[in-house]
Amino acid sequence: MTAHSASRTLFFFEKPSAMRQLQRFFKSPTTICVSAEGHLLTAEEPGAVRDEWKSWRFDTLPIVLERIPVTYSASRSGQSHKPKVEAIKQALQGVERVIIATDPGREGSMIAWEVLEHLGYRGRVDRLKLGALDEVSIRRAFAAMAKEPDSGERDYAAYLEALCRQYEDYHLGLNGTRAISLRLRPPAFREPWRFGGVQTPTLAILADLEKRIRDFVPQDYFKIALTVITDAGAEITLWHAPKDKILDKQVAEKIQQAAASWLGPLGVEQKDVRRSPPRLFSKDTLARRCAKRFGWDPQHTAKLAQELYDQGYLTYPRTESEHLPESQTGDASTVIESVVAVLTDLAGLVPAAGKLVFRKGNKGHYVKDPGEHHAIVPLRKVPQPGSINGDQMRLWELVAKSFLVAHLPDGIDAQTTIAVQVATSLGPKRFSVSGSVIKSPGWRAVYGAEADEENETVPGKAKPDEEPTTGRLPSIRDNEPGKATDARIETAKTEPPRRITRGELPVVMGRLVDQVDDPTLKAALENPANPNEPKGLGTAATRDTILPKLQKSQYVELLKGKDPPIQVTEVGLAFIAAVRRVFPAYGDPVGRAMFEADLAEIGRAFTRDEAVRRAASYQERTRARVQELIGAIAQSQTVAVDPTTVPVSFAPAGKPPTKAMIAFATSLAARKGLKLPRGLKSNAAICRSFLDQHAPARSSEAGEHRPQHDPRPPSEAMVRYARALAEEHGVECPPEIATDFAACRAFLDEHASRHAMKAEDGSKTTIRKNRSPAVASDSPRKSRTETPATKRSIAAKGGSTRGRARARPASPTQPSR
Repeated sequence: MTAHSASRTLFFFEKPSAMRQLQRFFKSPTTICVSAEGHLLTAEEPGAVRDEWKSWRFDTLPIVLERIPVTYSASRSGQSHKPKVEAIKQALQGVERVIIATDPGREGSMIAWEVLEHLGYRGRVDRLKLGALDEVSIRRAFAAMAKEPDSGERDYAAYLEALCRQYEDYHLGLNGTRAISLRLRPPAFREPWRFGGVQTPTLAILADLEKRIRDFVPQDYFKIALTVITDAGAEITLWHAPKDKILDKQVAEKIQQAAASWLGPLGVEQKDVRRSPPRLFSKDTLARRCAKRFGWDPQHTAKLAQELYDQGYLTYPRTESEHLPESQTGDASTVIESVVAVLTDLAGLVPAAGKLVFRKGNKGHYVKDPGEHHAIVPLRKVPQPGSINGDQMRLWELVAKSFLVAHLPDGIDAQTTIAVQVATSLGPKRFSVSGSVIKSPGWRAVYGAEADEENETVPGKAKPDEEPTTGRLPSIRDNEPGKATDARIETAKTEPPRRITRGELPVVMGRLVDQVDDPTLKAALENPANPNEPKGLGTAATRDTILPKLQKSQYVELLKGKDPPIQVTEVGLAFIAAVRRVFPAYGDPVGRAMFEADLAEIGRAFTRDEAVRRAASYQERTRARVQELIGAIAQSQTVAVDPTTVPVSFAPAGKPPTKAMIAFATSLAARKGLKLPRGLKSNAAICRSFLDQHAPARSSEAGEHRPQHDPRPPSEAMVRYARALAEEHGVECPPEIATDFAACRAFLDEHASRHAMKAEDGSKTTIRKNRSPAVASDSPRKSRTETPATKRSIAAKGGSTRGRARARPASPTQPSR
């Protein structure tokens, strides 16, 4: 059989680097390789689908499509991907089999399938899941594909899940952002109020925490210290500090009085406490550790991990799992040998191959099924000095150490606890103190003093009280007699919940179960299919993109710190309150997590037909929810926001208020006994918001007959000219001129004519003074049309198409989640 008549196979890669790695394993004239370099297609702009969707008008909503049309995306340099798609189309000619070898996740599946669907390919498709790009992993991936004849069918289900996520993102972001911006957003804001299916409930988590912090009132609580001396003369201080804090001082005083006269034996308990190594890294927990250790943004961590994966030094990084499959225990010895060849100072800590520790089960590191992708671990291929940059090396070393310690023995501490029981009128009360010494460091020898960093607290919770400890315990025998020499009460204050930090937010989104206290909600968030991965918000691949979107909308801001805490702004609180008032389901993180669990079921379908049915049902639900959202917003009122809380950046740069606006605001404040907000005299948005809130409503013809649907906005030129006229004539510039075309035009009609008449009278006076026939005989029509006021008036009345086009807000192509 000639090469021309033989069946041809096309490998579809995501990046040229991966393509080069795999081309070493097949050299055949019937094999073709193509590389996408990311998404080659993108969702079409709404305005390109229908002209009436170009401008933001409430009466055009909801915008609902059965299928989102796509167009060619562009590279980072701005070049269209059309030639690349055309090249793939040409390469597909005569191809009977396509092997998708993109990154092994939903996003990777979509990158290939969306092109194959767009080009109408109907041949056989198989899926090569490359969990890593070293030689052993590649060969295993080919072997696994050979054992799974329906890998393409299963992968099509993953593609449909990703497609449904995009479908919901598009419709919710597009309709929600426009509707909320047009109806609920306060007039002082020029930026859209962005809405998304994932980012809005994520903001709700942060807003609820913000409210708990703001509403928190510190309370005194009491601990009782008891100083005891033994018959042998040893002295020690014990503490009564129960987990349920003592908030009533009278209760503390009763315990103190009883303790002051204590006499009896001291109990001494000695035991070994085993300290297990931490779990391996998922994408989110790696981001959290890097934020705490290095101060890195989660997106920077994700970028570095992806680069190390592409170079064959780490396994696939966009994973939610912290476990490895039990089938890979045989790899540990070889990988560790490679790791310590680079981290030579750790070589002495590695036991013989037969003595490596393999902890199995949910509390260990190895499970039968770790999920779609296992934890991030190093590979046999290790970086050589100078082969990677400094940040890449720091990240690789962090992951490499994590893998090493997972196979080392537990640390063992010899812990001694000394305690007494004090009889009180409230019942027996325990006083104790403990101390410990390291008996065997175990895995902690890898980290040294850094080992304590492995004990992570739950984000968004108050720091728990630690057990009473002391650095050094005196020599006391069990049941040795002693007596109290002193008992005192110490006062402490309760602390508010800790803010969630930038590095912690992806973990919070993925482990929503840790943020709820209600047992029913906790049970609802459990994942029976994989107990180690409870239901959450978004995916591992996208969670680190949510915070920048919330920052862009000024819903949150970062405080200072190595891993900065996230604080919700007044804007964010107002926005989430408005969402919950209008459509509570979108302000409910748990409800959203349950909804996303249904979405994940699409990707678990075993056949293409089943996946198609589930996807069609999900898209129908999405359309229904969009209809409900728009209907609810249509019945709602604009949100009231204190003008002093409006971020300065929401006002156009270099746009101070007019003198008339400042004068009116000053007189209004004096008349009503109000304090002018900071920035009012320099920021037009703050001034306008203050007037919107406190100025009496204007009754005008435009206002009385304004239609009920959202008003058409005026052009920027109209607004600028109206404010200039107001300043010139010393009159109030009504706030509605910035948002209502009819009101702005009515104002211009009234005041521009006065300006033109004044200018014309001035021109006639000049002519009379000059007494120049030549000037007087110039064309009167030309003289009037060239008057600056009349030219601006014509443009402001809508005569300029260019001015109207500028007034349209830009519509996002793919609204953010």
